[in-house]
Parts: sequence; C-alpha cells; structure tokens
Amino acid sequence: MDDFTKVIVSENDISRKLDALSAQIREDYEGKDLLLVGVLKGAVMVMADLARRMPPTVQMDWMAVSSYGSGTKSSGVVRILKDLDADLSGRHVLIVEDIIDTGITLHWLLGNLRSRGAASVEVMTLLRKPDAVQVEVPVKYLGFEIPNEFVVGYGLDYAERYRTLPFVAILNPAVYGD
Repeated sequence: MDDFTKVIVSENDISRKLDALSAQIREDYEGKDLLLVGVLKGAVMVMADLARRMPPTVQMDWMAVSSYGSGTKSSGVVRILKDLDADLSGRHVLIVEDIIDTGITLHWLLGNLRSRGAASVEVMTLLRKPDAVQVEVPVKYLGFEIPNEFVVGYGLDYAERYRTLPFVAILNPAVYGD
C-alpha cells in the first residue's frame, strides 16, 4: 500500500516559495522589531526554514494551542497549552503557520495576541485550504492554496507520523481508515 495518493507541494516548490515570502517579509519589516511566533507542532519545519532566511536579529517564540477535545472535531474552545515567553508590547508579530484549515483557532489566536499590546499582528502560512474555511482570517503571506484533502509532510502529521517528509502529500485514506 502506498501511503500517499499524490505529492501536491514538492520540496523545491516549498523552498522557492519560502525564498519569495522571506524576501517580502524582510522588506516589509526592515528596521522593525519583528518576532516570529510559531504554532506548535506543525509549524516547526516552516518556521525553521523561514527563520534561516531572515536577518540574524529576528527572534522566534512558540505557542501551542488546541481547539480539539479527545476527538477529531473542533470543540470550539481554544486552550493555550504552551504560552509565549516574550512580551509582545510594541513589537511586530508574525504568526507562522503550517496550514490554515477552518481558521477557528487562528482567528482566536489573532485576537489573543493583539490584546497583548503588539504593534501589529500578521499571519504567514505555507498552506491554506480555502474550501475548509469556516472563519475568514486575514493572511498577509500565503504559500499555497491546496484542496480540502488530508495532507501530511513538512510538519503536518497523522498520528505524529510523516512530519519529517520534505514535501506535502495527500494521505491515502486507507492509512487512516476512511
């Protein structure tokens, strides 16, 4: 059984897109106190590769949030599992995401970070599923729009597997029993 039905974003496509996005981010935030905020665990790969393309003075911090209970459906209640270490007062914050699916958690996160006195809060995401969106979230930097399929790789997982793949692929439904 093949685990994937199709690679939808190649390693080379990701690298080229991050080159372009990082150039725009560097230009937009030149001379500003920029903090990259990664959302664990999925954003680890994109955050690392984006950060290496940024000036060495750019700082990173991490949050872990969840809107899921014990199942696979969102509970609608967002919980902070790991909060930021940094003070956001007066800083420019760029949330770095691997994927925007429904937008529910990210919408909540934007409001939460804005309430902490940041000078600005924007979003950069590698992937967005426009057909899955339930809450519109403004995205300043977008990598790729993808179909509403179950995808893995480049930080995205199924049961904590496949995160380390250098590409994004549609997971074969036979793997997760659909």
